[in-house]
Amino acid sequence: MKKKLIAQNCAAKMEAEIQKIPGVLNASVNFLLQKITIEADEKCFDEILQKAIATCKKVEPDCQIFA
Repeated sequence: MKKKLIAQNCAAKMEAEIQKIPGVLNASVNFLLQKITIEADEKCFDEILQKAIATCKKVEPDCQIFA
């Protein structure tokens, strides 16, 4: 999943908030590569992905996410 990140601080906030989503095993945001990697339960991955997108929008409303 690629993301246009505005600031490295926002990337850290996004990573921390995504890791709090139930079903997420691990989340990593790479500011330099502008990439988010999410490890999650495969059965509900689509739901988790939507929650992650919403979470990122709360942290940085101008971000763009390409899944």
